[in-house]
Amino acid sequence: MSKQFSALGVSAPILKALSELNIVEPTEIQQKTIPLLLAESHDVVGLAKTGTGKTAAFGLPLLQLINTEITTVQAIILVPTRELGQQIFRNLEDFGKHIPNISIASTCGGIPIKPQIERLTQPTQIVVATPGRLIDLIQRKAIDLKETQYLVLDEADEMVSILKESLDEIVAELPKKHRTLLFSATLPGTIKQLIQNYLNKNVVQVSANMETVGNQGIDHEYIVVDPIEKLDVLMHFLNSKEGERGIIFCKTKAAVNKLAKNLAINRFSSGALHGSLSQGIRDRIMEQFREGHINILVATDLAARGIDVKEISYVVNYHLPDTYETYVHRSGRTARAGAKGLSLTVLQEEEVIEIPEFEKELGIKFTKFQKPSVISLEENNTLLWAKQIFKTKPNHDISAELKIKVKTVFHHLTKDELIEKLMANYVLQNKVEVTEKPVKKFKK
Repeated sequence: MSKQFSALGVSAPILKALSELNIVEPTEIQQKTIPLLLAESHDVVGLAKTGTGKTAAFGLPLLQLINTEITTVQAIILVPTRELGQQIFRNLEDFGKHIPNISIASTCGGIPIKPQIERLTQPTQIVVATPGRLIDLIQRKAIDLKETQYLVLDEADEMVSILKESLDEIVAELPKKHRTLLFSATLPGTIKQLIQNYLNKNVVQVSANMETVGNQGIDHEYIVVDPIEKLDVLMHFLNSKEGERGIIFCKTKAAVNKLAKNLAINRFSSGALHGSLSQGIRDRIMEQFREGHINILVATDLAARGIDVKEISYVVNYHLPDTYETYVHRSGRTARAGAKGLSLTVLQEEEVIEIPEFEKELGIKFTKFQKPSVISLEENNTLLWAKQIFKTKPNHDISAELKIKVKTVFHHLTKDELIEKLMANYVLQNKVEVTEKPVKKFKK
């Protein structure tokens, strides 16, 4: 491993950290970018899909290029969300742990600014920031960028509107001679305009193919449903993935809340993540997800940025993404670090015509996911009902006298007989049409 990264020009302290992190092989974007950043002085545009190792592609050279004898800010890394900022901050700390006197700070929005201002009074060479928080710090004169040599715009396609408003103010604080490194999963026209306006005319562009370590293992599938059965189909799919971790993407905060509530009612181990939640709640949910205490994350697109959990086996597009770029970012949450993964898109009949356009634009191939039969959906709902009963906590407010009366009603029934009657009642109440065969399955 060390020989491969060392061949790219990576220094010994960083090689040691990579070895300890068990980072074995440089990805394509790393192989193309690291030597370029170390040996040249051009502005660089790095184009690679989510999950292909872009953080190390710019992070390793930056750590090596920093002059640790100078205690002022030498590099700014701009990111669209605090979650992504925290992820990059952690990665850089891990990569640079054997570099003496290296100092990295995270100054992202969503948390109190005063501790960040206090942190910046100490020696700091690299700052990871969201644009809004950086401008706030500039206006408060809490950060000095006069010796900053590197400006990194990471996931630039996810913060185009923010950058258009704020980049002038940020660049005005930098030395005239500074180096800009722009990384993006896609290259829409708005990004091309940013490149033209803010990067040197001799900018070098490097790109990695879709088939990289992070994305070659994704199976892209779609399933066609009627609106009335959409939730039932999703829960059938989730039951088939019990014990595995996944992310379900919704377009709006309201949709996230509604779906998360339905999953909670049906006792799925899940949590909701969107921008209207307080940062403390978002951090807690993310920590629960990373630690495996919850298996399913229901999220909006922006809130899910920065989620780098290797064991995510599937993502579900509960709503079709508005853009190809969004689909790339969503699907890139799975199949990370060479693992396999599934990206399942739930469609209504009229949306199927969109699939060929996604295939053409992204160079991928979708296969149709077989929708479960009506009987199978009904079986699944019955199992979910049984799980609800099993996981319901006893109500200690019910009087002992009433409990005795109810027990008297059932006392002559065996366990199997009680289950038979409960299921028959469920079928009657829900008008479920089940054949004799699946009922026998439940009896087992």
